[in-house]
Amino acid sequence: MVFKNYMRRFVTGLALATVLSGCDSGDIKIAPETTDASTDNSTNNSNNVAAAEVAENPCASYLNTAGQTVQGSYETPNCQYSAAFADSGNNVKVDLTIPELDNDGAHLFEGSLFIGEAHANNAELSAAGIVEGGDGPQLTIEAGATLAFVDNTKFMIINRGSTLFAVGTAAKPITITSFSDINGTATPQAVQQWGGIVINGFGVSNKCAYTGTRGESGFTLVGECNVAAEGAEGLDESYYGGANDSDTSGRLEYVRVKHTGAEVANGDELNGISFGGVGSNTIVKNLQVYSTYDDGIEMFGGSVNFENFVALYVNDDSIDVDEGWNGTITNALVIQGEKSGNRCVEADGIGSYSSKDDAFIQDMFTRKLNSRPTIKNMTCIFSASDNPSHDPGAGLRLREGLWPTIENSLVIGSFVAPQTAKASDHWCIRIDDTVASEGFAKGNASVDGTTFACETKSSKSIAGIDVSTWLVANETGVVFADITGGVNATTSTDTNLILLEGTPPVYSIDAATSTPVSGPINDRTYVGALSAGAVDWTAGWTYGIYVGARGEALWFE
Repeated sequence: MVFKNYMRRFVTGLALATVLSGCDSGDIKIAPETTDASTDNSTNNSNNVAAAEVAENPCASYLNTAGQTVQGSYETPNCQYSAAFADSGNNVKVDLTIPELDNDGAHLFEGSLFIGEAHANNAELSAAGIVEGGDGPQLTIEAGATLAFVDNTKFMIINRGSTLFAVGTAAKPITITSFSDINGTATPQAVQQWGGIVINGFGVSNKCAYTGTRGESGFTLVGECNVAAEGAEGLDESYYGGANDSDTSGRLEYVRVKHTGAEVANGDELNGISFGGVGSNTIVKNLQVYSTYDDGIEMFGGSVNFENFVALYVNDDSIDVDEGWNGTITNALVIQGEKSGNRCVEADGIGSYSSKDDAFIQDMFTRKLNSRPTIKNMTCIFSASDNPSHDPGAGLRLREGLWPTIENSLVIGSFVAPQTAKASDHWCIRIDDTVASEGFAKGNASVDGTTFACETKSSKSIAGIDVSTWLVANETGVVFADITGGVNATTSTDTNLILLEGTPPVYSIDAATSTPVSGPINDRTYVGALSAGAVDWTAGWTYGIYVGARGEALWFE
């Protein structure tokens, strides 16, 4: 273990002082280096005993500004960290490694875990030497590690310049969750058990001012770009934004984030993970959000890309886009809850859109500052039922100056639900006015190779024509199923709607055999995230889908 290797450097002269109170079953321990020159090597030597005890502690540790080792308290199989280890206002300002623990142990945090400092202006950033990702401290989470937070006032922040390297494997995913999940009191769809994660970078946000065209020579920031991130109030503050779309905030692979969300003091609702100005050199691959109060992932500008994303039981929007995000999501499985969950995708093109005039909006288009997301190979399953916490379930809402590219996707909202709201609330796709006129009608946006299966096919119009009719006539391989009432797309009881198969039924039927289906593009044989004939990239590491790794069956099985 990292801590053990570190402690082996101290052959003699270690004394353990328990100075900080932690949770009921453990303390934070500070072990300063001493100047004791004793040569007593007897088995009863207190320094040797203390050193042996410390060496056996596998919990994460770091050196504070006083040169003391601050470490979690170990009570097998868990490590416990009081607010003195980390919390809002007590940010970790040095590199920190959180190891995997034996016997399914978890790292239990009583405070928030903020990495690096929040700098509100350029002067602070310059004084700290922070200009890009990698300049600040790095949080490393080892494969197989589990982190848990005490309640929904606590969350994680990776500040600008700092990086998160959480690299798990399919056999050893990293889990970030709540105390209630660890002790077994959280129900499968429990939300607001802890806050969530905020990752901040120096990428472009169209809430800031720039000269030139994004992605081209001469593109520069005008003034400062320090946008307050979600949850930013008082000691919880953090900021994102800049002009560096290729910035890095680290690497996340095989990471599961569970039971998140809270409405904090300033009115923000925390997401599973918020990506503020996160750049394209950040690697995100095999990421899951599970049981989240607000959005699953939300991108505020930046250019971060995602490969293999799962959102299960997100109460609001599973994928939320804003402020000029222009990255790509490749392979996404989105399953909203039976009685909760809003849109699979809600995407806005321009921040604070309603306050902008037409000249400003046109300038955003010209200089490539509106959101231009690409979503490929997505399965979206939502329930046509009333939602007790957010708006009714629906498919894709594309609005406010957005130019999206969507391909090879499957949107299903046709299952029988026990609480049926009016069908018009549960459209498969809604394209708002500016997106229709400036995006689709002018060829700046597209939906290709996609199948929609909802009683209400679409909302609003493009060039005066119903959205569904226009897409079928003008895009490639788009199909809208004809549905009246609830129909189960996983069975053969209605031969006009066979879209999913498997156990559980999350695999798309091959295009050659399914009815109805769109024509996939780019040499694919199926639309959506998964196929029984292809490698299942969700198997072995996700939670909540497959028997043996879930608390309940999927509601539409």
